[in-house]
Amino acid sequence: MNDKKLMETAVKAREYSYSPYSNFRVGAALLCADGSVYTGCNMENAAYTPGICAERTAVYKAVSEGKRDFLAIAIAGGPAGILELTAPCGVCRQVMREFCDPDSFRIILGTGEEDLRSYLLKELLPLSFGPENLGRTTAEKEDETP
Repeated sequence: MNDKKLMETAVKAREYSYSPYSNFRVGAALLCADGSVYTGCNMENAAYTPGICAERTAVYKAVSEGKRDFLAIAIAGGPAGILELTAPCGVCRQVMREFCDPDSFRIILGTGEEDLRSYLLKELLPLSFGPENLGRTTAEKEDETP
């Protein structure tokens, strides 16, 4: 799947955003190495902290279905009716770091089909903290997965 199609999928996922408080709608489309795509949207809550970002929704959906090999994520966000460059928050970047190779995982942002920008995770989360900082490699963690 190319970047344009992945962004189109993120824009469509954005339609399901539940954002009555901020009116800031975000959709994400996560591309797995096997070609499958998992989508997510942001979901707010009156108590604020139980809300979740679109990016984490997509990652958690994929991981909960046994996926662990990710290539890229496209993120579409902005106020209702407007599409603006929307980078992932720090928490989402850290979640991506848990499951993605910072040297190859791409984060695609855009304001439309003609304005797509691609960043490596390591560019958006320099000097990151990952499983290897705890003395375990990602491969060792996967060996423990049922």
